[in-house]
Amino acid sequence: MKKDDEGRAGLLYGIGAYGMWGLVPLFWPLLKPAGAIEILAHRMAWSLVFVALALLALRRWGWIRELARSPRKLGLVTVAAAVITVNWGLYIWSVNSGHVVEASLGYFINPLVTIALGVLVLQERLRPAQWAAVGIGFAAVLVLAIGYGQPPWISLVLAFSFALYGLVKKKVNLGGLESLAAETAVQFLPALAYLVWLGTRGTLAFGAHGAGHTALLAATGLVTAVPLVCFGAAAIRVPLSTLGLLQYLAPTFQFLLGVLYFHEAMPPERWAGFSLVWLALTILTWDALRTGRRSRAAAEAAAVQAAAAGATGVGTPTGAETGAGTPAEAEAPTGAGTPAAPTDRG
Repeated sequence: MKKDDEGRAGLLYGIGAYGMWGLVPLFWPLLKPAGAIEILAHRMAWSLVFVALALLALRRWGWIRELARSPRKLGLVTVAAAVITVNWGLYIWSVNSGHVVEASLGYFINPLVTIALGVLVLQERLRPAQWAAVGIGFAAVLVLAIGYGQPPWISLVLAFSFALYGLVKKKVNLGGLESLAAETAVQFLPALAYLVWLGTRGTLAFGAHGAGHTALLAATGLVTAVPLVCFGAAAIRVPLSTLGLLQYLAPTFQFLLGVLYFHEAMPPERWAGFSLVWLALTILTWDALRTGRRSRAAAEAAAVQAAAAGATGVGTPTGAETGAGTPAEAEAPTGAGTPAAPTDRG
């Protein structure tokens, strides 16, 4: 496939992934009268089934032996599984309880929280525009807290849990399907035990409301795995900066569904808070694109200089000789300059 065709295909895969993540609020209400925790348990159990089938078809099992020999990675996978369980469960509950707009806010502010974690945990340095974006995001949370009469806890828990999940996944360094398989393997037994417990009490929704409802509960695995596969196909075909921009599609669709389809209230203070968040994300995106352009220009200039030096037989000055670091060191985004593209959305 030609490079242009690869790029177009990657863009379509990316739009498909984030589009499905953005439209998922339409799916969870279909699973009622199952409760949020039962839906979560089905999602964890069936996701392992479908991901295992995908890995079996692709014959990608070598990573299991390496993971099993690393207690540190196993511990991190367990932490990731616990954090994404909180994220998934709260997201399902919030959608089925009429808080779609507040849930969408969580994913809007997630890039800002990721930046903050980069500073606090990884000791990363921020550029002035990134500091401005984080400050505006903090002001938005204050405005919403005053408007609600309490902090927007759904949004904050979703944002912080997903940012922490991304941080842990970065340290584990597994592929999308492999990572989901490892995490759902950790989740599987507790999920299965909970479903069995519901069955012994006679309150299990699975199988009690017709074949269609049963199939929908089983389809929670597909709803989790299919967007992830599309995301993986996009990630190898388009630049990270493009994925960073595409990620805003999901919360935008969720927000529009909350307002236009679920008819959730949008009082003035909520509009004010969201407007501040959107302003912060605009600044963050502008800064990321500007930094990306400078990095590419510096890299191209360095390549031209190296080629010219090679042609004349003259050595290229080192960073120490010129008093400057490499282009990547001078201009590369720190931490979340380009917002990280998530892989396991709610």
